Amino acid sequence: MEDYMLGAVESRFAAIVWENAPITTKELTKICEKELGWKRTTTYTVLKKLSERGFFENQGGTVIVKLSREEFYTRQSQGYVERSFFGSLPGFLTAFTSGRKLSDKEIAEIKKIIENSK
Repeated sequence: MEDYMLGAVESRFAAIVWENAPITTKELTKICEKELGWKRTTTYTVLKKLSERGFFENQGGTVIVKLSREEFYTRQSQGYVERSFFGSLPGFLTAFTSGRKLSDKEIAEIKKIIENSK
């Protein structure tokens, strides 16, 4: 699961790709220059690193998503529960909800998630 961890800079870059993909590398470098202050080489370096880790792929000058934002967050969350709560979802929920009162809406949403998971 460690491959599904992103640093702050990688997270900002990944968000740009997820929001704009498919996107040409030329356009990606322009966005990264404007939003992150990066040179073209920095954009290509980070793209290559995240491509090697299975997030994105550069197909002939067009960047495509291989791991969606939703799948990334799913894997990251699962890894957190595994590492921090020995895989116990009830343990996580107990820790998350202790010291705070859940609203009726939150309780209904959690019940719906559980019912849909059967």
